[in-house]
Amino acid sequence: MKIELDFYATLLCLVFVLFLGKLVIQRVEFLRKYDIPKPVVGGIIVAVVLTILYKYANIEFLFDTELKEPLMLAFFSSIGLMANFASLKKGGSKLVIFLVAVCGLLILQNAIGVLIANALGEQSMIGLLAGSITMSGGHGTGAAWAHEFAKAPHNFASAMEVAMTSATFGLVAGGFMGGPIANYLIKKHKLKSNAAEQSHIHDAGNNEIDIYEDKQTHKKYVYFTETNFLANLSLIAICLYVGTELSHFVKDTLKISFTLPTFVYCLFTGLVLRHLLSAFKVHNIIDEEVKVLGNVSLSLFLAFALMTLKLWELLDLALPLLTILSAQVILMALYVIFVTFPVCGSNYDAAVLCAGHCGFGLGATPTAMVNIQTVTEHYGMSYISFIIIPLCGAFFIDIVNSIVINFFVSYLL
Repeated sequence: MKIELDFYATLLCLVFVLFLGKLVIQRVEFLRKYDIPKPVVGGIIVAVVLTILYKYANIEFLFDTELKEPLMLAFFSSIGLMANFASLKKGGSKLVIFLVAVCGLLILQNAIGVLIANALGEQSMIGLLAGSITMSGGHGTGAAWAHEFAKAPHNFASAMEVAMTSATFGLVAGGFMGGPIANYLIKKHKLKSNAAEQSHIHDAGNNEIDIYEDKQTHKKYVYFTETNFLANLSLIAICLYVGTELSHFVKDTLKISFTLPTFVYCLFTGLVLRHLLSAFKVHNIIDEEVKVLGNVSLSLFLAFALMTLKLWELLDLALPLLTILSAQVILMALYVIFVTFPVCGSNYDAAVLCAGHCGFGLGATPTAMVNIQTVTEHYGMSYISFIIIPLCGAFFIDIVNSIVINFFVSYLL
């Protein structure tokens, strides 16, 4: 039996997932201590319940997907609105260094996948599908390559099932790994955010900023007024409209075969909009206010992504695939600790980047973003990470990954 939930029921479920995650984290010290994100905890719990209903009562819930993309685009728009050219310039060299570390992982993911598959007497295609194709590529790249492997001359009939199962496994693992690893690195090396004690409240002289101070913690906060909310909501709406129109223009009018994901256009629209408003002294964007809208959008998006996972696909994992995926998780943990962290500087920003790397190195860019969001809420801001992770996870990794995958396919299949 299939139960379809409309827009409003789906929205109610998303809010429930977030409050459920928060409630569980408050009561489980391990989750709280190691910065496991609220949408990950709540989403997995709901996904498990839905899986039980599907397997034993033959009940499947179908959610309205209308909110999914706008929520994701709104979050990346907020990243663009909070970014500035100074931070982009500062993060330029670190972006290149981080990308080199990312490339190394892609090669190792495929190498380990193929080696284990061959050692267990399985086809190399299983190792590749459980390698960088789905681990760093996610469901989209997995589906594309599974479609190719299912056709002649490969004729791998189960390619789509292997790809979707691997991508789902990676998405869950990436959400649970990022926080604990960053937590371990920060505490072991006694790292602190350089931005942790900074206010980040800027006023160009045209805005009224109301600030209050918490009497217990003595921390200062910004009053999020109705006017401020509407102003920032309008900015995000502009980013959504312009970004999606640019994406359609490039794909449909210019007919460019290779193009960026839509949320990259929204991110750069926000970046340009921020600096235009500042240059002409029209409006001064306050990071704290935009961050609230962005964080809410990301949490709701990830709640949707995780609660709608078809975990029953994982219940039917064959031993070879489970072995490969377990090895990928171990590789990810060792790689970020012994390669990504030292290569990126062994500092606080590097630790946050490791949390993000776990997210898109095993699952998807939104998982990476919620990982670094959770870590920075606990330990302090890392502005460079919020620039580098979206760029690498959304754009550069797809280019490099396609080159690496084609190399392995050419020489192994």
